Amino acid sequence: MKNAELNQRRQQATPRGVGVMCGFYAERAENATLWDVEGNQVIDFAAGIAVLNTGHRHPKVLAAIEQQLQAFTHTAYQIVPYESYVSLAERINQLAPIDGPCKTAFFTTGAEAVENAVKIARAHTGRPGIITFGGGFHGRTYMTMALTGKVAPYKLGFGPFPGSVFHGQYPNALHGVSTQDAMNSLERIFKADIDPKQVAAIVLEPVQGEGGFNVAPAEFIQALRTLCDEHGILLVADEVQTGFARTGKLFAMEHYDSKPDLITMAKSLAGGMPLSAVAGRAEVMDAPAPGGLGGTYAGNPLAVAAAHAVMDVIDEEQLCQRAQRLGHHLVEVLQQARASCPAIAEIRAQGSMVAVEFNDPASGQPSAEFTRQVQQKALQEGLLLLSCGVHGNVIRFLYPLTIPEEQFTEALGILSRALAE
Repeated sequence: MKNAELNQRRQQATPRGVGVMCGFYAERAENATLWDVEGNQVIDFAAGIAVLNTGHRHPKVLAAIEQQLQAFTHTAYQIVPYESYVSLAERINQLAPIDGPCKTAFFTTGAEAVENAVKIARAHTGRPGIITFGGGFHGRTYMTMALTGKVAPYKLGFGPFPGSVFHGQYPNALHGVSTQDAMNSLERIFKADIDPKQVAAIVLEPVQGEGGFNVAPAEFIQALRTLCDEHGILLVADEVQTGFARTGKLFAMEHYDSKPDLITMAKSLAGGMPLSAVAGRAEVMDAPAPGGLGGTYAGNPLAVAAAHAVMDVIDEEQLCQRAQRLGHHLVEVLQQARASCPAIAEIRAQGSMVAVEFNDPASGQPSAEFTRQVQQKALQEGLLLLSCGVHGNVIRFLYPLTIPEEQFTEALGILSRALAE
C-alpha cells in the first residue's frame, strides 16, 4: 500500500473540512516513533496534539485496556455504574488544584468537557454570560466555537454562534498586550456588553494551545481570581492541552497561587483513549440536577482503565520532573539557534510546553512561511512538528514525555539543522 494511493482514496471518501496535515499514513507506533505504510520512520513531536504524554502504546496502558476488555467494554455509566469511574474521580479530586472538597464528572472529548463546564457554571450561578480570550481554543462544537478566539479555520462559514459569549485580550508581551491591558479589556466588556453580575464564568487556558503557547503571567491569574471573587463569577481553567505533566506539574494551574473553581481536562488523561473530565468545587459541580450531565460514552470503561494506568505512569516514571528537564534542554538548544536564526522572535516555555515564534527579520512581521519551511525541513529528516499561533508563525513541541534520551538528542539535532538552514 502506498501513501499516494491512500491520499487519493481519502480525497474521494472524506470531506475537505477534515483537514489532514501529513501526506503519509500511520501503520504502527511505539513510544515516540511512528512508521508509515511504506516503512518510513518519523520521530513524533506532535503526539496526536498533546494526547500522548505517556507515548504511543505504553505497556502499562495497553495492559490496563486489555484487562478491561476481558471484563466489559460498555454499560453506560448512567445506567449501570462501575467502580473504576468512581476511583478515577477520587484520584483526580485529590490531585486537582481546587480549594475545598472536589468532585469530577467524565465525558468523551475536550470540547464536551468545556461545554459541560459552561452548563455547570450557568446552573450554579443562574447567569448566562461567558467571557473567554482572543487566541483561545476551546473546541469545534457550536458552544465551544463561540468560546474560541480564532476565526480561521474554526469558525469560517458556521455562524451564527450561541450568544452571551464575549472575548477579552490575553496578555502577550511580544505583541504588546500587558496584564493591565487584558484586565482593561474585561472592564470594557462590563461597560459595553454585559453587566458582571450576569457573567457566569471566565474561561481561560493557563497556557494557550492553538493561540501559540502563550503562558499566563502570575499577576494575570491573580487579577482574574480577584475579579471573579468580587462579582461572583466562576474561574474555569481549560487544561485540555496543558494537563497531565506537560507543563512540569500535573496541572498547569499548580504553577499559580490562585485556584480555579472548575478545571476541564482531556487529551493526555487516557493515553490516546477518548476521555475527558470536569473537576471542580463540590457545591458548584452539584448544581445541575440528576440527568443534567452525562452522555452515552461518557466515562467509557476502557478509557477509564487507560487513565488509571496513565496516572500510575506519570507517578512512577516521574514525568513531571522529566517534563521540566526535557523542556529546559530544548529551550537551551533554541537559544543557541538564535545566533544563526534571526527569524526567532521569542521562545516560550513552561516545562515541556515549549514554543518558538518566528518573525520576518526584514519586516518584523509574523512569518508563517518561515514556520512552514522549518516544519518541512524537519520532516524531510524524519521529525514531525506542529505549528500554532494566531498568525500561524509558531512551532510547538509536544513530544511524549517518555521519549528515550538518545532519540530526543537526535530530534534536537534535526531541529537545529532545520533552523540553521
